[in-house]
Amino acid sequence: MYTRQQVSQTRQRFWASFGQYMRPVKGATGDTINWLNYKTGIRRIYFRMDATAEAASVAIELQHPDPELRRHYWEQLLPLKSMLENRTGEKWDWEPDHKEENGNVIGRIAKTIVPVNILAETDWPFIISFLKPRIIALDQFWSDVKDGFE
Repeated sequence: MYTRQQVSQTRQRFWASFGQYMRPVKGATGDTINWLNYKTGIRRIYFRMDATAEAASVAIELQHPDPELRRHYWEQLLPLKSMLENRTGEKWDWEPDHKEENGNVIGRIAKTIVPVNILAETDWPFIISFLKPRIIALDQFWSDVKDGFE
């Protein structure tokens, strides 16, 4: 069993390692990207990566508190489903009303792998090899479609 501090330190080490690993990777437009805190340029649309003791995921999250505006963004993304899935080469989970642990409802398009454990350093290469191509593909996808959201 891990203490809360051990879990926090291990997660920090993983994300620092991933950030260093991704640092030389340029974005689709040739710009330097902060991959850990990806800026979509559109308020309330986020690209999120997560890794826990059970799973790892990459997601587009629509976090607008107004359900109508969140639905508007969703309806703009839905016709782009095949484009995203062609870009990544796989099916993603599309949840227009995903309920988070804190009770908030968001739109979420995600790809998740299980079982992986961020606390097991032996899983880190597998987690990184899952996250890297998908966040790069999301950046390429976003580079192509972002103007439709501005």
